[in-house]
Amino acid sequence: MKQDDQQPLSTQAYDVLRCGGTEPPFSGKYYDHHDNGTYTCAGCGATLFSSQNKYDSGSGWPSFDRPMETDAVVIRDDSSQGIYRLEVLCKNCGGHLGHVFPDGPVQTTGQRFCINSAALGFTEADTQET
Repeated sequence: MKQDDQQPLSTQAYDVLRCGGTEPPFSGKYYDHHDNGTYTCAGCGATLFSSQNKYDSGSGWPSFDRPMETDAVVIRDDSSQGIYRLEVLCKNCGGHLGHVFPDGPVQTTGQRFCINSAALGFTEADTQET
């Protein structure tokens, strides 16, 4: 894991990004967030997800049907906690973001990237450089 954090992490962000933790459902800053813009890695600032691909899955965590770029994240097997899942990591810093499941919108990708709010930052669309 790279140690190129852009700023010190909160205790919860550190637990999620660096220790593989999970925040409680319906508690994160971005689970019910509807602004237009870009979600970034809270650990390194890498661009990860677009608000255009965010949807309400009912899970209590921010859900996306895809990353902005396929190479923005790394997906690896995760059999911790006695179940098999696919873990989503930031490709740039290796931080744990959440998991991806095959129960997303069938009209798009069929995938649900279930991401911890504590692992994310956000840049509003009107403040992004073009």
